[in-house]
Amino acid sequence: METLAGWGLRPELGKHALDRRGFMAGSDEDRLADLNDALRDPGVRAIVAATGGAGAYRIVDGLDLAAVRADPKPIVGFSDITNLHIALWAATGLAGVHGCVGTGGRTDESCRRLLFETEPITLHAEPSSVTVPGRATGVLVGGCAGAVNNFLGAGLPHLDGAILCLEGPQNPHFDRMLWGMLRAGLLDGVRGFAIGDLTGLDPSVAEPGPDEAMTVIRERLGGLGVPILGGLPFGHREDQLCLPLGVEANLDALAGSLTADSAVC
Repeated sequence: METLAGWGLRPELGKHALDRRGFMAGSDEDRLADLNDALRDPGVRAIVAATGGAGAYRIVDGLDLAAVRADPKPIVGFSDITNLHIALWAATGLAGVHGCVGTGGRTDESCRRLLFETEPITLHAEPSSVTVPGRATGVLVGGCAGAVNNFLGAGLPHLDGAILCLEGPQNPHFDRMLWGMLRAGLLDGVRGFAIGDLTGLDPSVAEPGPDEAMTVIRERLGGLGVPILGGLPFGHREDQLCLPLGVEANLDALAGSLTADSAVC
């Protein structure tokens, strides 16, 4: 709230934002009501998730899509909030911001820029063990790999013409997830892959760690004949850069860059 106010905004806290029910911030009904109230309120110009949004997948079917179409406004969030990004993009084409607010440094600055400026933003890749050279242009979609995986059996939209971005650390079994998407034909027509931070993956649960995940990505996706760029600084890390979703983007794996339009216009 202090960060947003420092940007000259007038932040309003949802009625149930401080609720607690198990591992979630209140009941499904209350969390959905807060979100729909914000979607319907013409005075609200953006919706910012306070945390990772555990259980967001449980409320996607109740979203007020008519309100979104009538008055589009970006949602800022990552981790489980990816479920909202995917559902709203698939149904309405809504652009959003993968990231968070309130951690300071370049994270906050990148989010502020995406919400206040209309110029494209460019992320430069850090050294990575996976890169398939090439260039691609398409709509940037995706986010937390675990949330994307959740949608495999729940209506993941076809990704033809998209650049798919993926990051950890929801302990997704990358091999199983990517195999399932390939077998279902969901990656047919994907123009490129932008891979973010995977260091949060926990090898103690018999899932692949970051290095193993990169190997799986190369083995599963390398044969598709599209560019793959790893080492991008978005995802579950303290100094993550915020990333627009649902917008046109250019991926240049050889130059190590991802440039995407702003989430606002």
